[in-house]
Amino acid sequence: MTTSPQAHTGKPSLWARHKIFETNSILLILGILIVVSIGGLVEIAPLFYLRSTIEKVEGMRPYTPLELAGRAIYVREGCYNCHSQMIRPLRDEIERYGHFSLAAESMYDKPFQWGSKRTGPDLARVGGKYSDAWQLQHLNAPRSLVPQSIMPGYPFLATTELDVNRIAQEMRVNRMSGVPYSDEMIANAVTDLRAQVDPDHPQADAFQKRYPKAASRDFDGNPQRITEADAMIAYLQMLGTLVDFKQYDNKANLR
Repeated sequence: MTTSPQAHTGKPSLWARHKIFETNSILLILGILIVVSIGGLVEIAPLFYLRSTIEKVEGMRPYTPLELAGRAIYVREGCYNCHSQMIRPLRDEIERYGHFSLAAESMYDKPFQWGSKRTGPDLARVGGKYSDAWQLQHLNAPRSLVPQSIMPGYPFLATTELDVNRIAQEMRVNRMSGVPYSDEMIANAVTDLRAQVDPDHPQADAFQKRYPKAASRDFDGNPQRITEADAMIAYLQMLGTLVDFKQYDNKANLR
């Protein structure tokens, strides 16, 4: 003859204490909802008291007017449908694309360009990987450089003059969503845009002070005018170049 644990201890068994939930699905569901709600509140409530959950990273700055215009073209042409801008912290991703993405790298993206698929390679670290001439040729005729590419060509970017009159307004809109463009930056938007494609521009030094580490050169090889290709290449060439990842690698090695 066997006896239950309750007979030896005089206390209800574990099963007896849980019986009410295990034999009543409604109570079980309610119990689950209560537990999940408590856990969710514990995780979410502190966020309402924080101004930002993004760790500040040295080197990050808002886009220059030219880069911002290039980003708008990137979004307009749907580049995010085939190219992501988020490197996951997995070994194969890091070996192929570089250091995994930091939240701060997307802090000025409205909206962010993480993407949802990769028909083409990730572009989070494409800045400086290829020359301006390579980028221009790739935009004009992708298969002339990458035979297996299914990317459509964008030769019209090199022949379409960039509309510079809207850039100040776009910067104002971005400031409304939290991007720290100053009144000075907005007032000099067109001047800074022109200065970035002309290193000999009279305002080149002032431009560099407003946008540290910004590349300044004629991106599309046509100094006669500023084209959409200038803006697109300027945007691509800055991706992943603002943060010095050697600092993070050195810290990791010291641990």
